[in-house]
Amino acid sequence: MNKNHFAPTPPMGWNSYDYYDTTVNEAQVRANAQVLAEKLLPFGWEYVVIDIEWYAHGAGSMRDQYQYIPFAPVEMDPYSRLLPDPERFPSSAGGAGFLPLAEYIHSLGLKFGIHIMRGIPRQAAHSHTKILHTHTTADHVAEPNSVCRWNPDMYGVRNCPEGQAYYDSIIQLYADWGVDFIKCDDICNTDNLVDHSEKGYERKHEIEMLHRAIQKAGRPMVLSLSPGPAIIQKAWHYKKYANMWRITDDLWDDWALLKAMFPRCEIWQDHIAPGCYPDCDMLPLGKLGGGFGKGEWDSRLTPDEQRTMMTLWCLFGSPLMLGAELTKLDQATLALLTNRAVLAMLPPACRPSQRERTGNQALWTAENDKTGQRYAALFNLAEEAQELCLDLTEIFPGVTKGRELWTKAPASIGAGRLSAPVPPHGCVVYEVK
Repeated sequence: MNKNHFAPTPPMGWNSYDYYDTTVNEAQVRANAQVLAEKLLPFGWEYVVIDIEWYAHGAGSMRDQYQYIPFAPVEMDPYSRLLPDPERFPSSAGGAGFLPLAEYIHSLGLKFGIHIMRGIPRQAAHSHTKILHTHTTADHVAEPNSVCRWNPDMYGVRNCPEGQAYYDSIIQLYADWGVDFIKCDDICNTDNLVDHSEKGYERKHEIEMLHRAIQKAGRPMVLSLSPGPAIIQKAWHYKKYANMWRITDDLWDDWALLKAMFPRCEIWQDHIAPGCYPDCDMLPLGKLGGGFGKGEWDSRLTPDEQRTMMTLWCLFGSPLMLGAELTKLDQATLALLTNRAVLAMLPPACRPSQRERTGNQALWTAENDKTGQRYAALFNLAEEAQELCLDLTEIFPGVTKGRELWTKAPASIGAGRLSAPVPPHGCVVYEVK
């Protein structure tokens, strides 16, 4: 099974984290899935992903002290494999796991995904529980000196046949449930390093184990790696063994974080291919934060900043994962997510290229190898409005006209030079001909 066959374009969907944190339950997943199917599926948004701590008892109950309760009990089968917490996911009771919920998601025409942490549960190691199809117990597979610095649930897995057997067993379980997407955390960069050094890639064997397990299971499952920033020197390894890898730490609704994505996209722009996508992280749009213990809020990005984010993500070719509470989706956010002309820039056949970047602007183009469509985007990174200009004479010779993809306004092109007034933190993006 070639991993690129089932992710020919960047995955698009909804993830529970930005609104629910660790607390999402089955009813909330079903409600958001219904909205996704009704309003966004026709535009390509198809994945429903349950994020972190779906197996943890009492998750979120001590949010004033901990995001992840230290050494809290987890739901687990006799073979060291985590199961959904039946209190929050009642259809999982009796050993059904996520199969009933996945079947419901699939009945809506959607695909189903889950978040996992790298490794094997500490509870399994301490209890000496079994590893399926081996004579080994979890304590002999776990590496107690390999732990996540921000989540207490797991130990790393040894690079040994029994370790591979553990990963084979959990991936086969997910395949039996009908999982289509796996977001594995604490694995893309285990130290969250900001200098893109190689020191954070010490668990690369666990990426390879996951990849091999997916190949053995025989079910198409997108493998997404978090958190970032991904390490550019290891681009070849990400592309060989995964489908998505985060090029940033968690991205929230803050202009400084959004602006910092431009240099990240610059260094990753040549590493996009079918089935292989540098990931700019989730889209913090709409209603956010209801499960974080401080009440929900509307995205703090301005309308211009939101348009900049959607334009960059699509032009660059990043996966699109929305974190909003979809049952409260407003019309402005819906319009932002359903612009077919902007979404048409996503496929990897549409090759992006940064032409210039300074502290005040970023200029990009893209050309679709299959359709011949050509695009030019002008991003204003400054704090005041300014006129931006991009010379297209050598990039797209003979271009004389264009259409702005958000406003439908005609382009101003004279002697091959595209120019436009752009508001602070805003952008314009044209299909040019």
